[in-house]
Amino acid sequence: MPSDTSDTVLVGHVGELQPGRTKKFVLRRADREEECFVVNHGGTLYAYVNRCCHVPMTMDWIDNQFMTEDQQFILCATHGACYEPATGECVSGPPFGKYLTAVPLSIRGDDVVASWPEEL
Repeated sequence: MPSDTSDTVLVGHVGELQPGRTKKFVLRRADREEECFVVNHGGTLYAYVNRCCHVPMTMDWIDNQFMTEDQQFILCATHGACYEPATGECVSGPPFGKYLTAVPLSIRGDDVVASWPEEL
């Protein structure tokens, strides 16, 4: 996907990602890359770094499959931790009470753009 600057990336277009669906993307800054994902939860888009708070590894073992079967939580496929889509807080599993690293999203015309998180 084309970058707007070294700290932002075009994730998709408004209305492209249906509720309950997720999409991975990569943020780049200088010599660093972070795999991230965006989720449409109830019509609102949220984005996070694709790294579990329990063990620092990617959360999807099937590409772009981040949600529980009922689409209510973000799921770490490795050990079953569940995270609230709107906040990134772990509500079930070993990292209970910890938060995924949020990725800021903005809308520019019809484009959904992700920015490098301050926490990284």
